[in-house]
Amino acid sequence: MTDTAIPQTAGALEAAAAQGAPGGAPEALAARPEALDAAPGALDAAPGAPDGAPGGPDVAPGAPGDGAGSTTPPRRSYAKLAADESREDYSLRYAPHSFRRWSPGVVAGTALGGIAYLADFAIGASIVFTYGFTSGFASIMAAATIIFLTGIPIARACAKYGLDMDLVTRGAGFGYFGSTLTSLIYASFTFIFFALEGSIMAQAMHQAIGLPVQAGYLITTLIVIPIVFRGMGALAKVQAWTQPIWIIGMVLPFVVLAFEAPGAWGAFGSFGGTEGAGSGFSWIGFGLGTGVALSLIAQIGEQADYLRFMPAKTEANKRRWNIAVLAAGPGWVIIGAAKQLGGALLAFVALEAVGKTHALEPIAPQIEALKPWLGSFALPAAALFVIVSQIKINVTNAYSGSLSWSNFFSRITHRHPGRVWYIFLNLVIALTLMEMNMFAALNKLLGFYSNVGIAWIAAVAADLVINKRIGLSPPYIEFKRAYLYAVNPAGFGAMLIASTVSILAFFGLFGTYAEAFSTFIAAGLSLTLCPLIAWGTRGKYYLARPNPVNGPGVEVADITATHTCSVCETAYELPDIADCPVQSGPICSLCCSLDAECGDVCRKEPANGPVLMPMPVLRDGAGEGAAANASRV
Repeated sequence: MTDTAIPQTAGALEAAAAQGAPGGAPEALAARPEALDAAPGALDAAPGAPDGAPGGPDVAPGAPGDGAGSTTPPRRSYAKLAADESREDYSLRYAPHSFRRWSPGVVAGTALGGIAYLADFAIGASIVFTYGFTSGFASIMAAATIIFLTGIPIARACAKYGLDMDLVTRGAGFGYFGSTLTSLIYASFTFIFFALEGSIMAQAMHQAIGLPVQAGYLITTLIVIPIVFRGMGALAKVQAWTQPIWIIGMVLPFVVLAFEAPGAWGAFGSFGGTEGAGSGFSWIGFGLGTGVALSLIAQIGEQADYLRFMPAKTEANKRRWNIAVLAAGPGWVIIGAAKQLGGALLAFVALEAVGKTHALEPIAPQIEALKPWLGSFALPAAALFVIVSQIKINVTNAYSGSLSWSNFFSRITHRHPGRVWYIFLNLVIALTLMEMNMFAALNKLLGFYSNVGIAWIAAVAADLVINKRIGLSPPYIEFKRAYLYAVNPAGFGAMLIASTVSILAFFGLFGTYAEAFSTFIAAGLSLTLCPLIAWGTRGKYYLARPNPVNGPGVEVADITATHTCSVCETAYELPDIADCPVQSGPICSLCCSLDAECGDVCRKEPANGPVLMPMPVLRDGAGEGAAANASRV
């Protein structure tokens, strides 16, 4: 095994002559990583359920094999951690059907477990304290509506095509390198919110056991590493095991308030904030508050990181599938908005007892709400709830961050040492932000970030809802380098223009109202410009060349059929395969991404003629007899 996935270019152009018929099948995913050095017969390993599914073993990538019994080592081998899909979780790839064996309910439950975060409490309290209840309430509701509507098409696309947010962005108007910038935007979302959640957890440990907050920052960072290292299986278990504690801790303070302070809601409704905003409605306060709440719009990316493991939609499961995707995709914001208002209420009730600074820290209002019933036990109970909540969300933040950094660096460096190494990069940045006390600049930081985040998400949503429906972009999501332009001006251009204008507005260049409504400017421009640019360019920059493997118009009997990559010699399902003129055969999406020597011949000279491709291997074995027959595509 090599330490990183580096192409071995010797003999690359002669690949077609040496490449035999594919010898792998999706069942090979059950093989252990060590099988990469084993005989081709290892491809006959029996399938197993994913790690974390009931009774299922860990899942790892398929063993190499060319179907002809060749013992020649593959031209690229992956580092052990990158090759182990039970930890790698197809971080840069399409998630194959053979890996997606969780039920819709399990996937949805795992995805919704990630919204246990208490930043909603702090954000809601900060908005209401700054702009008053009326403007704050309107802000939270408006942001939730925008997030919900933009999240629907994105969640459905990720679940349908088995792709994470970065891969969907590539094919939804941004292009292969255009989505590199959005990977950075998404990565920044994960480490900003990891730092915010870690700060809340450190505050809880400081209050509960007197641990210095700086030490608390370090502990909150280190505690998630063993869980995130294990991947989706471990995340599913953690979210399921901790859910009962979280539900009790979330509901109990409001039950206590309902009995002990029934008039709190009435007084809260006339609260004018702590900054002199007043209890009436203010357009300026509404705009600024909405901008802060919209900083959470990129959360759909974290939901997508789980939704890509949704099983295929069938007649038998379509009702459960639709409900699960809606609930775990955009549905998170319904709970999120309720948490923002609930957090603001708890902070309001605790304001007189703990003061403004501590009221904005979720642990203090939690303690005050529980005291009437739990007395001295309120502190440890509140601390347990906060710690559990922050672990639930920060494993998701760290996991999603590792995916986004993997996508970014694989395209920049043409190397992929494995998703798990980028966990540490994300955590180091988050820890630095915590030590810099980013919690103190919450509103300004989140307000700025939301301008970029919404410009990105709105452009993707516009492509999925408008461009694809009226034929300006392909009817499917194409994410492979072999078929994409480096940059598509439709989505990438719309995002760049929208975010630039809105950031200038945010810093006051266009006046007070434009500053307050900068996020609305970002959303409106992005939604408008994406279809306009696609129309102006006639959709030219979506596909550099047709996809003859599983593109539009190609008859595919079984989408789960496999080809063996002519570079790494591992079997992958058709959506993960491209036809490569340099290799003169099939190549998997990751080997294609990591190739630094090919010069993008397939895109620059698409008229070089057809590529000889073997027949794919069908899941049920129906195609095995024809596997040795080549067909031109």
